[in-house]
Amino acid sequence: MSNIDIFIWEFLGTTVLCLLGNGSVAAVVLKNSYSHGGGGDWLIIVLGWGFGVFAGASVAGPSGAHINPAVTLAVAISGGIPWSSVPVYWAAQMLGGIVGASLCWAAFKLQFDAMDDNSGTRGIFCTSPSVRRFRWNIVTEIIATFVLVLWILTDPKSNQSLGYAAVSFVVITIGFGLGGPTGYAINPARDLGPRIAYWFLPIPGKAGPDWRYSWVPVLGPLLGAAAAAGLSLVLP
Repeated sequence: MSNIDIFIWEFLGTTVLCLLGNGSVAAVVLKNSYSHGGGGDWLIIVLGWGFGVFAGASVAGPSGAHINPAVTLAVAISGGIPWSSVPVYWAAQMLGGIVGASLCWAAFKLQFDAMDDNSGTRGIFCTSPSVRRFRWNIVTEIIATFVLVLWILTDPKSNQSLGYAAVSFVVITIGFGLGGPTGYAINPARDLGPRIAYWFLPIPGKAGPDWRYSWVPVLGPLLGAAAAAGLSLVLP
């Protein structure tokens, strides 16, 4: 597959992922949305992101369905793709995150405009820790991404795969089990791309993008993925 094809499929898949994932959060946070105030907020968000992974990965199937720079790094370490393709994957995924989040804003524009206070809407686009301690926040992201990537790399060996639906179930389980401390980015493009979109989108009264924290959901997943890839290389 050419680098152009890789770029197109990864861009489209990550766009769908972030459109649906960010949209599930927007549906909960923004008033005048049918899901707002209905209860089960975390359940809606975790399921939204989980099945957003299913939809995005299904779209990006021709390119390997990475839709996550951490997964791309792990696959490269494992020898699944050439290192020269990594920047293509990463660029497509980052742009997809920006465009997907921007489309989410467009879909919910009337709800954003109807909010009395948009200062708390950054969480629709990107993560932040419930307790802000960067060293421990990055540990959480390392652990959560390690679980995801180790499963992705070892599932074919077990021959028990349910395809992209299984990845979705793993992401949902990570959300329930490990999502509380940091919001479980586990994907640099899913966090940094929408964070950039939030920075430039014309949302009245919005807060800042919190650049100070932005490196944590980028570096943490990359480290977790690298550790999982290293372990997978020595497993029988």
